[in-house]
Amino acid sequence: MAEIGSDVKRPRDGEQKSNGSVSVEAESNSISSIIPGWFSEISPMWPGEAHSLKVERILFQGKSDFQNVMVFQSSTYGKVLVLDGVIQLTERDECAYQEMITHLPLCSIPNPKKVLVIGGGDGGVLREVARHLSVEQIDICEIDKMVVDVSKQFFPDVAVGFEDPRVKLHIGDGIAFMKAVPAGTYDAIIVDSSDPIGPAQELFEKPFFETVAKALRPGGVVSTQAESIWLHMHIIEGIVANCRQIFKGSVNYAWTTVPTYPSGVIGFMLCSTEGPSVDFKHPSNPIDADKNHSKSSGPLKFYNSEIHTAAFCLPTFAKKVIDNQ
Repeated sequence: MAEIGSDVKRPRDGEQKSNGSVSVEAESNSISSIIPGWFSEISPMWPGEAHSLKVERILFQGKSDFQNVMVFQSSTYGKVLVLDGVIQLTERDECAYQEMITHLPLCSIPNPKKVLVIGGGDGGVLREVARHLSVEQIDICEIDKMVVDVSKQFFPDVAVGFEDPRVKLHIGDGIAFMKAVPAGTYDAIIVDSSDPIGPAQELFEKPFFETVAKALRPGGVVSTQAESIWLHMHIIEGIVANCRQIFKGSVNYAWTTVPTYPSGVIGFMLCSTEGPSVDFKHPSNPIDADKNHSKSSGPLKFYNSEIHTAAFCLPTFAKKVIDNQ
C-alpha cells in the first residue's frame, strides 16, 4: 500500500475544532463544511439543497496543486473521499458508479483489448476494467497524484485496480494526453471525471469529445460521467447535442442510483464511432458475476445484465429533452 508523500498535509492544529467544526474551502466556490460532527455538501452545482453525512473522524486533509482533498470516516457509508468539498466516493456505494460506468460500455462490444481511463484516480474503474479478460492494455491518465496516493492509503479495496499488471498510470492533463493519442488506438475510453467546474471543465466540452472520437477505433465506445437528470438537464442537453454531432455510431444516455451523489442519481453518455454497430441497450459481451473477479477485486455488487438494459429507460421529462437533441 502506498504511503502519502511529504507534500500531503495532515490537519493543522486548530483546523479541526473540539466540536468537530471544519471548513472546506473549495476551488469551485463550494462552501461545504463539517459542523458539529456532520459533513454537508453545499455547491452552486445544486443550489438550495445539501446532503449531509455524520462524521466519526477526519482521516486526512490536504491541498494538491489542483484541489482540496479530504477523507473522513462516516457513521453509515464507511470512509468518504471528498474533492473540493464534493463527495467523490464512499466505501458503501462506490460499486454502483464504478461498475456501471465501466461495464455499460465494455459489455456492449466484443473482446475489448485496449482501454483508456481519463480521471479515475481512485482506481475503481481500473478494478472493473480488469474483470474483462480480453483486455490486454489499460492506460489511465489522472491529473492529480495526491488523489492516487490518498486512495491507495485509505481505499485499498478500490485502488486495488492499480495493482493489475496491464495498468499503466500517466500523471498529467487528460486533454493533453488525448491530443497525443494516435487515431484509432483504443477500443473503449472511460471518462471518470468530477463535475464540470475546476480541472474537469474541459472534459465536458466539444473539442475534448472530438479528440476522444479520433482516438477510438471504428465501432469503439466511450462512457463518460454525465451528471444528474434531476439537477443538470441543461448540462446534459449540451453534452447530448455535442455527442450527436461528433459520434456517428450510437449515442445514448443511461443512469444509475448512487445515494451519496446529489439527487441520488448520476448519468453516463454512451457513444460509439462509425463502424461495427453497437447496441448499448442489449449487451453482447455479458460479464459473469460469479467468475470475472480475483480475490482482490471480489464479486460484482451492483451490475448485472438486467440493470444494464434498465439503465437506458429514462423518465418522460428526461426522454423528451434527450430525444429532441
